[in-house]
Amino acid sequence: MKASDLGGALLAALFTAVVSAAPVSAAEDAGHNKDYRTFHVGNKVEYGKIGDSYTADLVLYLAGNQFMVMQELIQDFQAKNPDIKAVYVETIPPGQIFKGQILKQGQINGQNTAMNPDVFASVNLGHLKNLAGKGIMDSYMIYTHNKLELMVAAGNPKDIKGPEDLSRDDLVQSHPNPLTEGIFKFYGAAMLKDMGLYEKVTGNAECRECWAIEGKTWFTARHHRETPDRIENGKADVGIVWTTEIIEAKKHGRMIDGIAIPAPLNKSDVVGYAIGALKTGRNQENARRYLEYLTTDKAQDIYAKYGFVKASAEELELRPIPGS
Repeated sequence: MKASDLGGALLAALFTAVVSAAPVSAAEDAGHNKDYRTFHVGNKVEYGKIGDSYTADLVLYLAGNQFMVMQELIQDFQAKNPDIKAVYVETIPPGQIFKGQILKQGQINGQNTAMNPDVFASVNLGHLKNLAGKGIMDSYMIYTHNKLELMVAAGNPKDIKGPEDLSRDDLVQSHPNPLTEGIFKFYGAAMLKDMGLYEKVTGNAECRECWAIEGKTWFTARHHRETPDRIENGKADVGIVWTTEIIEAKKHGRMIDGIAIPAPLNKSDVVGYAIGALKTGRNQENARRYLEYLTTDKAQDIYAKYGFVKASAEELELRPIPGS
């Protein structure tokens, strides 16, 4: 290698290290840098190494709203399974994973991503049923639960009391998009329809990263990191999120608060996270060990620590996917 080339390579490596080490504000990327992580034995974490989806000892594509759990969870899993040296974890809305990365070749930051993760999880059992119909998956379990909540600015300056206030004309709202984000497509939209507010809030719009109603209701690209950013920056007054996101945001000092949504409107009775191993995955045995780990008290306690609701012993038993 020429000296000039070596110098350039060293400079590029230094730049990458500085960028990786530098804190990234929520305003800059809404936390998307945490969407693609590789966990190594010894508690080393690397960000954005998309190629690891082809080479890691275990590849997990998971519903994005559990991003906050994964570091503690995977590090505990690897401590118990040290031979699984590298675990690649993607946490984005499962609709995007299902449609754009499993059913067809997808790209992240211009790089191809593997179409055959070892494990896939979604808040929509229909995704798993579809995979079963294609012969890609045959069994699943429910491993945790969540519920809807309203996110507002710290101190609740707009005096929002509950979901009925989403009918107010003085509020700017920020909600997950209905195209790829299961929280809204399957649960938030259902809540609004139950209340007779769906058309008023959304204008029946079907889009992402857009104004559903100009100046009134914004649909995010990936809800779980954008809504707190919009609220903190005065771009929105309220948004439908998961309870776990309120807990995580407040833990990090974000200037937000939560307003509880009463049952059954919060959908706590129907929100279940379904997970299964793909028959096309490269690491079948490691996938089995991971699913088995999720049934342990330790794994369930970690999820509960972040505000999720534990699954029952019956739910944690693998069973055939309905219709498969």
